[in-house]
Formats: sequence, structure tokens, C-alpha cells
Amino acid sequence: MTDFVTALGLVLVIDGGVYAVAPSFTKLLMRQGIAASDNGLRGCGLVALALGVAVVWLVRA
Repeated sequence: MTDFVTALGLVLVIDGGVYAVAPSFTKLLMRQGIAASDNGLRGCGLVALALGVAVVWLVRA
């Protein structure tokens, strides 16, 4: 449970940092995300999920 809360905290730090440092870039990404197809977003999400699992697996191994 501690690892999960730590990971959630890191996500918030990274996400908040992006909003704080580059808000206009974040808005651009949001507009592009809205314009993207559902399948395109799903594919990007699956790739990000797989990369995240691989990183955690490699770090924990």
C-alpha cells in the first residue's frame, strides 16, 4: 500500500509540474487529445500502460 501511495504522489508531482511549467503546452495537448480518435487514444494508452508495467517490472526485478 505504501508503494501505491508513493507512486500516486509521484504522478501528482509530475502532472502538477507540467501544468505549472508549461500550461499553454498542456492546453495544446488537451486540444489534440479531444481531436484524436478513440482508437488512437486507446492505442496510446495501451502503449503507455505496457511501458509503465515494463518499467516497474525492471525496477523491481
